[in-house]
Amino acid sequence: MALRCFEVAARLENFTRAADELHMTHGAVSRAVRTLEDDLGVALFERRQRRVFLTQAGRRLAGAATEGFGLIRSAALALRREADRTSRWSLSCEPTLLMRWLIPRWPAFQAAHPELNVQFVAGGGPVSFDNGIDLAIRRDDFEWGSEVFSETLFSERIGPVCRADKLDAFFDANDGQFALRPGAPCLHTRTRPEAWKNWRTLVGARASRGKHHEFDHFYFSLQTAAAGIGVAMGPWHLVRDDIAAGILVAPMGFVEDGSSYCLLSREPSSGHAIPAALLAWLRSQGK
Repeated sequence: MALRCFEVAARLENFTRAADELHMTHGAVSRAVRTLEDDLGVALFERRQRRVFLTQAGRRLAGAATEGFGLIRSAALALRREADRTSRWSLSCEPTLLMRWLIPRWPAFQAAHPELNVQFVAGGGPVSFDNGIDLAIRRDDFEWGSEVFSETLFSERIGPVCRADKLDAFFDANDGQFALRPGAPCLHTRTRPEAWKNWRTLVGARASRGKHHEFDHFYFSLQTAAAGIGVAMGPWHLVRDDIAAGILVAPMGFVEDGSSYCLLSREPSSGHAIPAALLAWLRSQGK
């Protein structure tokens, strides 16, 4: 403690200000410095009319003390950052998936793993891990480069959905099998312009001759379907809660479209870049 008192007093060349910084009394700082001087057998300060000035020996010790405490502070900061890095993560997720799938399930993960502090960031497309993002959930419909590591979470499944009480208006039923009516209004999104076309190819369905409405994001198309205005192409993970609640129905079921959601990171999971508990939980929630 005496060396710490000296370092602050030497840096400020003022015992009173040093006492304020250390939350001590002037007398306590003065006694600590005097004790250090007695131990070393040299004067570290020249005291003149209530002012103090470093002696040559004092300047020599002050330089060493400043350097030493600086190294200690740097090491402590590095350790603190390392400890914080193992428990706090920034996870980027596509906005609609974040809102309609991840956030509603997140309280269960938090309850099971309170030691992990995960901060959400809404985002889509290419990921930069140089701007504070540690992990990202993305659909593999674009190239993310060899420098990005990925862990597959679950396959994408799609199917037409509509409001429950609009089923008869938008779909024909024949022996328990449903087909989209030719005049059913279809809801499209700019983020996945080929969604309906891809689905028709997968199931061999014909194109609808009904009105087409286009929206900027899946969220808007799904909200419009829930309002009873038309039929949206619904990814299973984005509509499963509304189906369970009886708000939406998917009379023709869901089919895999060949894409998958992945958890991306700068380093492979074997290098502890991804908390194992988080990876396992995300995969379990995708079933």
